Amino acid sequence: MSSSTSKVRPKLTQEEERLLRIRELLSRYRPRFMRIDAWRFKRVSEGWRKPRGLDNKIRLEIKGYPAKVKIGYRGPKEVRGLHPSGFEEVIVHNPDELIGLDPRRHAVRIAASVSRKKRAEIVKRAMELGLKVLNPCRVGEVG
Repeated sequence: MSSSTSKVRPKLTQEEERLLRIRELLSRYRPRFMRIDAWRFKRVSEGWRKPRGLDNKIRLEIKGYPAKVKIGYRGPKEVRGLHPSGFEEVIVHNPDELIGLDPRRHAVRIAASVSRKKRAEIVKRAMELGLKVLNPCRVGEVG
C-alpha cells in the first residue's frame, strides 16, 4: 500500500538479528502439529489440542502419527513473539493508540473489528508518525 512505510526496518542488535535468522531456520524443520483425527473428519479442526485419550496415538508418540508439541521445538526466548520482520506487533483500535509507539521498534496491526473509515484514519496517522502498518487494508478493500 504505502511505499514509505513498507521499507521501514526495525532497530535490532546483531544478536537479535542472528536469533531471528535461527528462528526462521528452526521453523523450516518444525513439524505441522495436528490434532488427532483432523485428517479423518471435516468437523475436527487442525488446531492443536493436547492429546488426552488413553489410547491416543499422538500422546503415545507412535510412529507414523503427527509429532506431539514439546518444549524443544520453541524458538529463542529473546525474539519470541516478534513479527518475522523483527518488529514488536501492537494491535490498534483507534488513532489515539498510536501515540507513544516507537517507529524503530513497533509495527501496527489494525484490529479486525475496526471499520473502513477508522482504518483509513489509523493508516494516515501511522504514516505521519513513520510507523509500519502490517495490514493496511483487507482483501478486496480499496484504499
